[in-house]
Amino acid sequence: MPASIDRLVTAGTFSLDGGTWEVENNVWIVGDDTEAIVIDPAHAAVAAAVAGRTVTAVLLTHGHDDHIRHAREFADRVGAPVLLHPADLMLWDALYPGTVPDAEIAHGEVFTVAGTELTALHTPGHTPGSVCFHAPALATVFTGDTLFAGGPGATGRSYSDFPTIIDSIRTRLLTLPPDTVVNTGHGDPTTIAAEAPHLQDWIDRGH
Repeated sequence: MPASIDRLVTAGTFSLDGGTWEVENNVWIVGDDTEAIVIDPAHAAVAAAVAGRTVTAVLLTHGHDDHIRHAREFADRVGAPVLLHPADLMLWDALYPGTVPDAEIAHGEVFTVAGTELTALHTPGHTPGSVCFHAPALATVFTGDTLFAGGPGATGRSYSDFPTIIDSIRTRLLTLPPDTVVNTGHGDPTTIAAEAPHLQDWIDRGH
């Protein structure tokens, strides 16, 4: 039986380039009654949500502080490694100077929990090290801030690039099966089928 998916919405702030904004983040917990992977444990400890399950990994979709601020605390509390793509280490270092995550995430790397595989897809653009996690058995992709309902993630801040995120979405996400559910870093889920027809519109708008 495939793993289940739990969504926890947390509230806090996001700070970059001298500004701070109030945000709500999606924390995704993938697993069964005994073990789980936690994606982006943002803003507050989510130990209660894992309900005593063994956390095998804490996976970070990217290094913005609203996604990683509590990652180390949570990972240490549950005894799990925290992983981040190396291209976002400068963002990690801004929050955790002089330290590094427990391991790096590589494109194509497969993480298995409760018999279900999550494959890492490097999708730079929102940040250089942005990563999505595709779970074919769950017909789901966890996109962090790379793709939302209605378009790509923001690219107006440091380390981001609009043409790069468009290329990532075109080559790494819109090639997934149309019925794939897109579980995002903020806001409501969508599907590949719902977003794919709008690619050219996003390019024309430039955001």
